[in-house]
Amino acid sequence: MKMKTTLHIPIKVLFLFISATLLLVVGVLMASRISLSRSINPILKRSPSSRLAPKQFLKSHPCPLWSASFSFCLQSLHKSTSPSVFPSRSFSPCYSSFSSPSIAAPDETLHSNPLLQDFQFPPFDVVEAKHVRPGIRALLKKLESDLEELERTVEPSWPKLVEPLEKIIDKLAVAWGVINHLKSVKDTPELRAAIEEVQPEKVKFLLRLGQSKPIYNAVKAIQDSPKWQSLNNAQKRIVETLIKEAVLSGVALEDDKREKFNKIKQELERLSQKFGENVLDATKKFEKLITDKREIEGLPATAVALAAQTAMSKGHKEATAENGPWIITLDAPSLMSVVQHARNRDLREEVYRAFVTRASSGDLDNTPIIDQILRLRQEKAKLLNYNNYAEVSMATKMATVQKAEELLEKLRSASWDAAVQDMEDLKTFAKTQGAIEANELSHWDMSFWAERLRESRYDINEEELRPYFSLPKVMDGLFGIAKTLFGIDIEPADGLAPVWNNDVRFYRVKDSSGSPIAYFYFDPYSRPSEKRGGAWMDEVVGRSQVLSCNGTDPRLPIAHMVCNQTPPVGDKPSLMTFREVETVFHEFGHALQHMLTKQDEGLVAGIRGIEWDAVELPSQFMENWCYHRETLMGIAKHYVTGETLPEDIYLKLLAARNFRAGSLSLRQIRFASLDLELHTRYVPGGSETIFDFDQKVSKRTQVIPPLPEDRFLCSFNHIFAGGYAAGYYSYKWAEVLSADAFSAFEDAGLDDSKAVQETGHKFRETILALGGGKAPLEVFVEFRGREPSPEALLRHNGLLSVTASA
Repeated sequence: MKMKTTLHIPIKVLFLFISATLLLVVGVLMASRISLSRSINPILKRSPSSRLAPKQFLKSHPCPLWSASFSFCLQSLHKSTSPSVFPSRSFSPCYSSFSSPSIAAPDETLHSNPLLQDFQFPPFDVVEAKHVRPGIRALLKKLESDLEELERTVEPSWPKLVEPLEKIIDKLAVAWGVINHLKSVKDTPELRAAIEEVQPEKVKFLLRLGQSKPIYNAVKAIQDSPKWQSLNNAQKRIVETLIKEAVLSGVALEDDKREKFNKIKQELERLSQKFGENVLDATKKFEKLITDKREIEGLPATAVALAAQTAMSKGHKEATAENGPWIITLDAPSLMSVVQHARNRDLREEVYRAFVTRASSGDLDNTPIIDQILRLRQEKAKLLNYNNYAEVSMATKMATVQKAEELLEKLRSASWDAAVQDMEDLKTFAKTQGAIEANELSHWDMSFWAERLRESRYDINEEELRPYFSLPKVMDGLFGIAKTLFGIDIEPADGLAPVWNNDVRFYRVKDSSGSPIAYFYFDPYSRPSEKRGGAWMDEVVGRSQVLSCNGTDPRLPIAHMVCNQTPPVGDKPSLMTFREVETVFHEFGHALQHMLTKQDEGLVAGIRGIEWDAVELPSQFMENWCYHRETLMGIAKHYVTGETLPEDIYLKLLAARNFRAGSLSLRQIRFASLDLELHTRYVPGGSETIFDFDQKVSKRTQVIPPLPEDRFLCSFNHIFAGGYAAGYYSYKWAEVLSADAFSAFEDAGLDDSKAVQETGHKFRETILALGGGKAPLEVFVEFRGREPSPEALLRHNGLLSVTASA
């Protein structure tokens, strides 16, 4: 990989505008961008936790604990009561779990199982927990038969090996994707139990597939054959990745070592799932019932109304915004309103402590699970002849452990002085306001006073901005910029596909000729009773010529975009914070790379096959347009009067873009550094605990160290339940690429509509179209004309002078 050149240059964090609330809470809030895994093929998955064996189909990457788009993984569950609105399906079938009806329906129960039916769009409205066990088991039985047949007839050729392999992988990916998605957005104890029961069987099959010697040998034979040079670049990438992933999945291990490897894989899958469930349950468990309105003084009207609405949903039918009662939860809109606005310091402390100690005690304690996960990952690395798990993780990334650590240290040294000054500014301001805690600000004070300072310094009140960002207007503006940049039209297609909740919207994406090229679902609102927190983009099906619906045209990609923003309250539409606007733009960037791919090889189409530390490029790139005058002014229309956001407010938003940049940078560096420390130097069962490591890392990454009882690691889904183990640094790496990509538009002239369109077309034809069919550095050079430079990132952050002095 050529990225080495870039990594020798100082790189800084992209500090987009964001409330100082992030400084405290963000550290433990999970924001998923490309969702937590889907255990399918390695080439379709970027998770470092298991390599070659077709395992997790990376549909989504969890996004950083802090980011400009700021979203959360505050998890909870309950059963949805939303009625099904799609009683019938008249669309043509495109996906089938079985290739033969005689195998598909051995009995009437399986015949009617929605997971085993032909469909173009998944039957999200009718799949229930009762369908999971029989459906997945029947599918696995059929796929086992298909795999045995492939091994018997395998030939080292593309049509006789890779194409049937893709079909096997895809069938499981789609079916498992349906139930895994429902678990994220419509969780029930029954669904969770059913998935937990069949997951080991799925993992067993994927290990069997990933460790198939006949397939591995045939793939290697393709690379060694005279026909190798006749393959296109995408096909060569697929072969090379399959070989690398096979080795990392233990294909070369024999007898006892392979058996041990497989047991580790099974146990890691179980532990990761349990970790995430504990976080979800612990998050849901916290409820603070308030009956005295004085306790919630300072909360914005929208937050008070939401707290009353929550109380009503939990049985307090008499609850009103004016008279209560009110319920505070750890759901993002509720939590953030408290730590950012509540004058009641005791309430802020209670909520903060509850959040940073989630899943760290009692039956939901994740502490022993973390130790087991780290121990098993280390054992896995040793079996594969690596020194530690971080080296295993980096084997399929652009970076190395050394380069990632160098990057983080450069970021840390450049951010430290700015973060110290941030803290002094807070103390000084709190003193001017007569705060008794000014000299000894605690963690639950900093978000509150930082927001007051931001309001004072820039005269921006986030709650007063909400009326200018109604969801319908934001979506119209988002689709408008997509049309300008990429020449696509997006139109509502509600009713065409079944959905899992009445709030879910469905859209059709068309090219300039009016032909459909993709579809996507959008699930915008927080539902803490059944939906995991955070925001993510996920793949439903990918583009593929082999899996063509009509035998001629490639199968069109379908995505979901999931957010957890403030829902409508009363008769008002969803009025968004600026951070929620950024979140939508971010997730849409991921969706665009999935939907606008022109790659016909399904195993590297869209987001598949892209190195993990490059995949955030399109998402972070799209966030920049939230500050583009024409785009923002097109979005920011008062939902009642239609008035455009005043010009002076827009200028203040720009001025506040890097507010407390140093502090926010250090927060992210803490997470990324701790991630690498735990996967390189931590010894499970040794003299130092995981929390000792956190405190040690925090001494050099936090101006005010975390509380001794801080247990944020117990809810760090990214590295213990997602795909970011020894990979959290990836957000910083990708920020260099995304900032430099946006600078191409700045160079062309953001006010020159023709130049913007031409540059957007080039971005689409390279970054968005090529998928994983070409190395990401090569793709970037094709777009930009040169290798990446950190200059744009530093300029956007306002840290060029800081870096020079550092």
